[in-house]
Amino acid sequence: MSLLRQPILLLARSQGVKKLVSTMPVSSGIVTSYVPGEATADAVRATSELADDGLQVTLDYLGEDTTDAAQAEATVAAYKDVLSELASRGLAAHAEVSVKLSAIGQFLPDNGHKVALENARDICRAARNAGTTVTLDMEDHTTTDSTLSILRELRKDFPETGAVLQAMLHRTEADCRALAYEGSRVRLCKGAYMEPEAVAFQEKVEIDKSYVRCLKVLLAGQGYPMIATHDPRMIQIASSLASRFGRRPGTYEFQMLYGIRPDEQKRLAAAGETMRVYIPYGTEWYGYLMRRLAEKPQNLAFFARSLVSKK
Repeated sequence: MSLLRQPILLLARSQGVKKLVSTMPVSSGIVTSYVPGEATADAVRATSELADDGLQVTLDYLGEDTTDAAQAEATVAAYKDVLSELASRGLAAHAEVSVKLSAIGQFLPDNGHKVALENARDICRAARNAGTTVTLDMEDHTTTDSTLSILRELRKDFPETGAVLQAMLHRTEADCRALAYEGSRVRLCKGAYMEPEAVAFQEKVEIDKSYVRCLKVLLAGQGYPMIATHDPRMIQIASSLASRFGRRPGTYEFQMLYGIRPDEQKRLAAAGETMRVYIPYGTEWYGYLMRRLAEKPQNLAFFARSLVSKK
C-alpha cells in the first residue's frame, strides 16, 4: 500500500481532480460524509446536529504546513469566527476547537515558534471568552518538542489547553507520565503519520500495546484523558481500565472522527459516556483527505467499508 503514497500526494495538488471528485455523485458523498463543509456555518450546523444527539464536538479548521504569515492570520480569524458563532448559538458548552500549530505559523521562516505561540494565545483567549477550550493537535514527530514547548507556555495563562499524544511514537509513554497531572487534558491517538522506525513502532500489534500502556498511565493519573480511537477492542479495553482505576463517566471521554462509526458514537453517549466528535471543515478539505490517505493508504479500505456499514 505504501506504493500509493506518491501518486496520492500528486493528486492532492490537482485542482482539476478536486473538481472532478467533488462533483461526481459517489465521490461527493464520500467528501460530505467526512467533512461537513467549507464555511463556518457548515461547522456550526454539524455541531448543532451532533449536540442534539447528545454528542460533544471538537472543530478543526483545515490547513497545515503554512509558510505564509497572512494565511496563518486568516486561520486565526477563522477560529475566532467559529468560536463567536458557537457562543452566539449557545453551543460553546458542546464544542471546543483543535488547532494545528503548523497552520498558525509554526513553520514560518522567521520566528515561527513565537508567531505560533502568540496566535495560539489569541485563539485560546477567544475560546475562553466563548466559554470553551482549545486542544493543540500533534503532527509528525519533528514537531513534537516544539508543540509541547508551546503547550507549556500556553498553560501558564490557559491551563485548560489540551494536548495530543500519539501512541505509535516510542517517546509517548514518557510524555503521558509528564502530562498526567491534575487539570491536564490529553487526547491519546494511535497516530496516522508515516514515521521512521527509529522513532516509532511500525507494527500494528506494537502500536496497540503502546496505546494500552499509555492508557494505563493517563487513566491512573490526575488529568482528563481523551481516548481517541475507532478500534472496538481499544474501546473495550479503555472502558475496563477506566473501571479498574475508579474513573467515573465524565472524568474522561472518548473521541472519534466525524462520519466514522456514528452508531457507535451514539451508543457510547447513550450509555452515559462523554463522546466527542472531531469535525474537520474548511476549503482545504481535499488536501486533508488525500494526505490522510497518503500517510496511511490502508485507510482507503476503512473509509470504503464505513460508507457501507455506517456503524
